[in-house]
Amino acid sequence: MSPHNDLAAPSRWRRLLRRRILVLALVASMTAFSGVAGAATTLHVGSRGAAVKTLQRKLHVQVTGYYGTKTKAAVTRFQRAHGLTADGVAGPATLRALGIRARQASYSSGGASPSSGSGSSTKLPPVLKRIAQCESGGNPRAVSPSGQYRGKYQFDRATWRRWGGSGDPAAAPESVQDRIALKLYRARGTAPWPNCA
Repeated sequence: MSPHNDLAAPSRWRRLLRRRILVLALVASMTAFSGVAGAATTLHVGSRGAAVKTLQRKLHVQVTGYYGTKTKAAVTRFQRAHGLTADGVAGPATLRALGIRARQASYSSGGASPSSGSGSSTKLPPVLKRIAQCESGGNPRAVSPSGQYRGKYQFDRATWRRWGGSGDPAAAPESVQDRIALKLYRARGTAPWPNCA
């Protein structure tokens, strides 16, 4: 072996070692990334965000980014059609069947489920709670795609103002929305919510 080759061998060995380390680091980072990005989550009434929008697109329902009762119904139909547990919750099996890789769902009311009622101390009759779930999934920040109906009870602005609200119903505290909905319900029953009564 010539002296030139003897000198080149350690240099080649270092380059080869660097490449192997780089490849191992790349594989490790890809594995870690796919572990996060591919981690299935559970989407349900109250969830919102990009994962919900993806779910709605796959189900061919109105894309709002909020998992309300219409999305739940579409998920239930899909689950029945594909032999899954038809509970209306898009868990790991349902998301996989739809080809969705979701990370995490969030709620519009700061991290707690909007249906928890934690943002309001107003005592609501069960029928009004059901109406809120039907109208918006209990989401006080919900806005219909047209923008006409807003908040937990999907008030239009005229009704909101007529019953004592001011500003945007979807921007009002949940307790104010509950109070005005209760006042409207006591005066008119379920008539203002014909689709959810």
